[in-house]
Amino acid sequence: MKKIILYDTTLRDGAQGEGVTFSVDEKLKIAKKLDEVGIEYIEGGWPGANPKDAEFFQKLKELKLKNSKSVAFGSTRRAKNAAKDDENLKAIVKTGAYGAAIFGKTWDLHVVDALRIPLEENLKLIFDSVQYLKANKLKVFYDAEHFFDGYKANMEYALKTLRAAEDAGADYLVLCDTNGGCVTSEIIEIIEDVKRHVKIPLGIHTHNDSDMANANTVVAVQAGAVMVQGTVNGFGERCGNANLCTVIPNLQVKLGYDCLPPAKIKELTSLSIFVAEVANVKLPDNMPFVGFSAFAHKGGIHVDAVKKNPRTYEHMQPDIVGNKRRVLISDQSGISNVLYKAVELNVELGKDNPATKELLKNLKELENRGYNFEDAEASFELLMKKTLKTHRTFFALEGFRVIVENKADKLVSEATIKLTVKGVSEHTASEGNGPVDALNNALRKALNRFYPSLEQVHLRDYKVRIINPQAATEAICRVTIESTDGKNIWSTVGVSSNLIEASWFALVDSIEYKLLKDGVK
Repeated sequence: MKKIILYDTTLRDGAQGEGVTFSVDEKLKIAKKLDEVGIEYIEGGWPGANPKDAEFFQKLKELKLKNSKSVAFGSTRRAKNAAKDDENLKAIVKTGAYGAAIFGKTWDLHVVDALRIPLEENLKLIFDSVQYLKANKLKVFYDAEHFFDGYKANMEYALKTLRAAEDAGADYLVLCDTNGGCVTSEIIEIIEDVKRHVKIPLGIHTHNDSDMANANTVVAVQAGAVMVQGTVNGFGERCGNANLCTVIPNLQVKLGYDCLPPAKIKELTSLSIFVAEVANVKLPDNMPFVGFSAFAHKGGIHVDAVKKNPRTYEHMQPDIVGNKRRVLISDQSGISNVLYKAVELNVELGKDNPATKELLKNLKELENRGYNFEDAEASFELLMKKTLKTHRTFFALEGFRVIVENKADKLVSEATIKLTVKGVSEHTASEGNGPVDALNNALRKALNRFYPSLEQVHLRDYKVRIINPQAATEAICRVTIESTDGKNIWSTVGVSSNLIEASWFALVDSIEYKLLKDGVK
């Protein structure tokens, strides 16, 4: 298998994406994760542009990377400076990084309109900068900025810029579709021509402005590029960069290239989630390969077929990239969906069991009322147990009251609740940040002495969806609550025309699910 070199630029190019910001410590966490996965090169940032990136490279030395090598980013020297006096180039050398990635102008439009220098002088900037970095014992990646646009505008000059970097000793020529406007046929044609004019290895760096970054990266490799630059989750400026979590499995699983060891490619899903969590960015559920919905099946016919042979509706096994198959429960579900979930949840349920048809009927009726069990599998499991008469309640509500009042221009919420727990009447009150939080606190206060494990549980997320907004203040609300006990995460749902009541239903499901899973008697 042909080896493809992986070069990650999440910490530099990815951080240029809107809404993506990394502290030094966060960059170090991601670098450590990338090293564990086995990415060859990690581009850590532009030390000549900001102090944070310079600090990152100094602290990176303490990590002692095992599999990855660090790369510092920057531009070619300024026209008025000699390379040895250029602050940007000196900052790169000062980092002590293994490699340097410098970008230079390859499109004559940029040389004339942006740099405003003669075309021949730009070639000297490229040559001098690469030569200086090589003299300082750095592996040099020359990023040919706007190369494909430059090639289409002035092929002869664009090729001259590559040869200037090659003649100066660059180790790789990275062809960049900086504006993200190329289509695959152009990428193939241009790379095949470039190979006739230069001898050193080629890399590819694509942007996603035409939604083709991943495809363009794959065809670039097929055309002869041996290095792939990209970011985790496709983070990057404007529409983002090539997504390594998509490109790697396409190259390795589909086309047979050697990108990562099989044991490491299984970590792509966890890598995707980890970087998103650090960046505090919610990923699209439908992201290919690693997304939450990438191997999710909803239609009953699909589920029935997948049960018999997953290849019927899956292009690959989800565990190859560390993901898993999911069967969704909704009004689109058939008996196959219900039976699949029963096996998954270790619930005894057969096709001929009358409870199966009753469960399916209840499910569709509840979905028609506004419930959605796709994102609330804990509530579905409780519904299943209720239908099978295996569910048990842990307390009985006698009543609750929630008060919101304005005290000295500050809103204060207080909930009072009365329950019967194990034959004992409990009457408690609690305040909170809003009526739902107050109700949740009062409920926990009443239950904790009877069920101590509930002290570990807290709400992780709270979402409200208006089902029929045309009904205005009488609209039906769907509340979805995500809870965790520090080890497991589960979601529950409640629906009502009253927001507090909908929240109550979801809260009760969350607590009952936890106690059932703990085997509480």
